[in-house]
Amino acid sequence: MKSRTTIATIFALLLTCIYATKEATKKKKSKLYVPQIDCDIKAAKIINPEFIAKCPSGCQDVKYRVYGTDIYASFSSICGAAIHSGTIDKSGGKILVQKVAGQSGYKGSFSNGIRSLSLPRWRESFIVSEGKPKKGVQYPSTLEYSSSSNTPVKGGSQRKEYRTTAVPLQTTQGAFTTAKAAIRTTEFVSTTPKPTTIPTTVTTTITIQATTGVATKPPVAIHKVRDIGQVQAVQGRTQNQAFRGSSSHASNRNIARPNTGLQRQEPIVSFRKPSTSPANLAIETDLWKLGSSLFDTGFSSKEDVVPKPLEPVSQGNPNCKVDLSFLIDGSWSIGKRRFQIQKQFLKNVAQALDVGPAGPLMGIIQYGDDPSTEFNLKTYTNSKDLQNAIEKILQKGGLSNVGRALSFVNKNFFEDANGNRGSAPNVAIVMVDGWPTDKVEEASRLARESGINIFFVTIEGPDENEKQNVIETNFVDKAVCRTNGYYSINVPSWFSLHKVVQQLVKRVCDSDRLACSKTCLNAADIGFVIDGSSSVGTGNFRTLLQFVANISKEFEISDTDTRIGAVQYTYEQRLEFGFDKHRTKQDVLNAIKRINYWSGGTSTGAAINYAFEQLFSKSKPNKRKIMILITDGRSYDDVRGPAAAAHQNGVIAYSVGIAWAAQDELEAIATDPDKEHSFFVDEFDSLYRFVPRIIQNICTEFNSQPRN
Repeated sequence: MKSRTTIATIFALLLTCIYATKEATKKKKSKLYVPQIDCDIKAAKIINPEFIAKCPSGCQDVKYRVYGTDIYASFSSICGAAIHSGTIDKSGGKILVQKVAGQSGYKGSFSNGIRSLSLPRWRESFIVSEGKPKKGVQYPSTLEYSSSSNTPVKGGSQRKEYRTTAVPLQTTQGAFTTAKAAIRTTEFVSTTPKPTTIPTTVTTTITIQATTGVATKPPVAIHKVRDIGQVQAVQGRTQNQAFRGSSSHASNRNIARPNTGLQRQEPIVSFRKPSTSPANLAIETDLWKLGSSLFDTGFSSKEDVVPKPLEPVSQGNPNCKVDLSFLIDGSWSIGKRRFQIQKQFLKNVAQALDVGPAGPLMGIIQYGDDPSTEFNLKTYTNSKDLQNAIEKILQKGGLSNVGRALSFVNKNFFEDANGNRGSAPNVAIVMVDGWPTDKVEEASRLARESGINIFFVTIEGPDENEKQNVIETNFVDKAVCRTNGYYSINVPSWFSLHKVVQQLVKRVCDSDRLACSKTCLNAADIGFVIDGSSSVGTGNFRTLLQFVANISKEFEISDTDTRIGAVQYTYEQRLEFGFDKHRTKQDVLNAIKRINYWSGGTSTGAAINYAFEQLFSKSKPNKRKIMILITDGRSYDDVRGPAAAAHQNGVIAYSVGIAWAAQDELEAIATDPDKEHSFFVDEFDSLYRFVPRIIQNICTEFNSQPRN
């Protein structure tokens, strides 16, 4: 009885020790050491199927390539993908990485400052999430990296040898049925389940031959070597294959595999048990012959399998930065066949434009009885996606209400929420089969006044007998920005529509010719000619400069919009700054403040000649040349000849006189009619009153230009 009590006590103590040991082990395991990885480490380089790692800062550099969105190809930079997904920012941090199956395609995108690339297919993928360990999951404190070394062989080919450690997990009485090997790139000691029979020294060579047959069991993965792809060994029944003493056996297997017609060199897998380490496993694999599929087999001839070069998604043609709306005809009159031709035309235009965020953006509106947006400017940012979307557009039917469609574009389409960039001209291209079924003139006028450049492409217009059915004659000239033929293209047949693709694209991309987006405030080169003579005085000169600044700040100033230049004169002349010197409004205003008073005589005629040579002769062809001359006295030289020469060369001249300025000279300097271009005040302090009048006159003159 006493011995039983003693045994029970010992057993209880033993259980207590085991429980305490387990608890201590759990606590010890709960302390997770997070390994750090570099920015250039790709998921394919790490063998572990799931792990937590820490990324350093600075991994947003473009040299760390990322392929895919949300699910990334294993060829991607792990940390780059983590930033792209929003899991971490550019300062780095902990992430959880999980390997998943390969995808048939990976879509590129721009997110969190990183542009990921597209990839057609890849053998393995991964996802990244916040670096918090999952309950009950043990993560490695040391990551296992794949490695390789090339060994030259006869015939010029290469053989890769990987020395790894493996553990047999299941054996039977002398017969080998299932072998699972845990592969590591460095030797290690692993605790394994006790096999029924532990094999002694064995040298076994297994030759795998791909033949056509009937599968008896699904394939079972034996091991993975990730730096050359996912190697799959197909398990079948072995025929009398046994581990016996020191004997050696070799047998061939017939593996069930569909006949793909591809000839492959059979890989030879050798299992050897070196005397120095009973757990070592050496694997030698011959590379597949050319013609086999890397994606089917998982084998590769390189440590890092580089996919066929994929060009990064285009950012668009920077020489064609326009926001473009296509109004396509979806009426019943067009028919299904011609509607399909129209879609092909749009796809050709999208390809020729080279759509992208740094170039043109394109949206489409389909009209019939009523217009509707198929997609807006920000929906697709590359030509390929845009072409795919165009192909899916379905014809809506109805009448050809073009006027209603133009009103819709003017009120709804070019909004910031729809991707309108503001810095790019707005263009609307209207496709019309035959003629509209409503009036377009009023809707077009309002759209043009909003700065929308309207183009018309008319196909198979009305013949003489049909013209009586047209609601609004000459509807194209009433709609487009200019009536000189630049903004309209007439195509005699739908089957010749493809011939005008390049012609249309060239016109749309020529931003200097887009008249409707040019306004009185963004389409001029304005040169100020400033009297710096002794009669002005220092205080009045500062007032004069304030007048110049007040006019300048009313304009949209940039290298492509209005540009400002300034000349100061006495007996001599001085270029204060040219049109190409300052490209922002603030820079111009600061430059005006820095002009120093010169003092001297008054040679206004010579100053006009100088201004033309130094400023207006260098003006851009598409800019309106406006000269604003300010003086407080009569000139010592003739002003009529230089002023007439400037007028003949396209300079629009405004003259502003103060105090002792001569009225006859002011009128001679000013462009006709004098009363709209010549101004006079008694005192410098009254100059500010002319600012709104000068701006209004400039805009009135601009808007009254004929549309031809």
